Amino acid sequence: MTHPGQDSPGRPQAFHFSTDAYREHERVSAWREAFGRTLLNIDIAPQSPDGFHASASLFRFADLGLIRASTSPVHQCNSKSLITNDDICFGGVTDGRWDASQLGRSEELHPGDCVLLSNGDVGALTLPDECRYTVFSVPRATLAPLVPDLGALFMRRVPASNPALRMLMRYLELGQEDHLAASPELQMTFTDHICDLLALTLGATRDAAEFARTRGVSAARLRAMKDDIRKLCGSPDLSVHTIAARHGVSARYVQRVFEESGSTFTGYVAGQRLAAAYKALRRRAPAKVPVSTIAYDCGFTDVSHFNRLFRQRFGCTPSEVRNMARSRDA
Repeated sequence: MTHPGQDSPGRPQAFHFSTDAYREHERVSAWREAFGRTLLNIDIAPQSPDGFHASASLFRFADLGLIRASTSPVHQCNSKSLITNDDICFGGVTDGRWDASQLGRSEELHPGDCVLLSNGDVGALTLPDECRYTVFSVPRATLAPLVPDLGALFMRRVPASNPALRMLMRYLELGQEDHLAASPELQMTFTDHICDLLALTLGATRDAAEFARTRGVSAARLRAMKDDIRKLCGSPDLSVHTIAARHGVSARYVQRVFEESGSTFTGYVAGQRLAAAYKALRRRAPAKVPVSTIAYDCGFTDVSHFNRLFRQRFGCTPSEVRNMARSRDA
């Protein structure tokens, strides 16, 4: 997967493209030129030019490139003249189907399935139906030391049921949503974790697997736990045991993962609830909603405790925040 030049060192790069911006008779050529030749160095042949539509979002930071795309039925392939690097790609279908072929092998992928591809070899993808998919690339030299006999794993379907694969794809999604690539340090850390999880998905060496479990897996689980907490923080019943049960680990493991990140489970939950309360106080300023109701709705069961934590966090009381919002809206 090739990518356009980065605007400035350390800044993640994003590129968005949609054929909706073009007249119908221009869409195929625009997609072929912008997505196929400029970005990916592939040939694109839609199964039908009539009603063709496609869109893609591409991100690049550190050594990681990521594509999320959707397209009408299409055939995509490269040739020796289009090969420009030796990176590896990993990805698969969100909705639809892939028929993939490379190195004399072929696989049919259904939603959730993924496959490892080589940018340094000729290959082809046929998308016979409307399709949404996700693909990311990393340098071959980054992954090769972590996975024995990497070459034998190209074009081997990884089923959607693979637990490490599910963790990898969720971490990829959550990391993008949380803007983990906001700094060069986070970019490198995020990329390392993705490589760890990919190695586990493909079958890491014993040493690499152990290292990945203590680095990549812990990071992925922490990110997934935080995502669950953000969604559930309004429930007064949310506890470390709730999160542990949802992720199939012990309560002590949850606490340890948070502690190793420099936080605590209790502190993170309180922080999410306080942030939700702050937003609610500003958003509901015109309405006569008691502060106690907002506190309860955000998961607090003790209003005095809520008021104390709120003042410690924001340096003012909940009532002062609401009054400021009312003054602003007046």
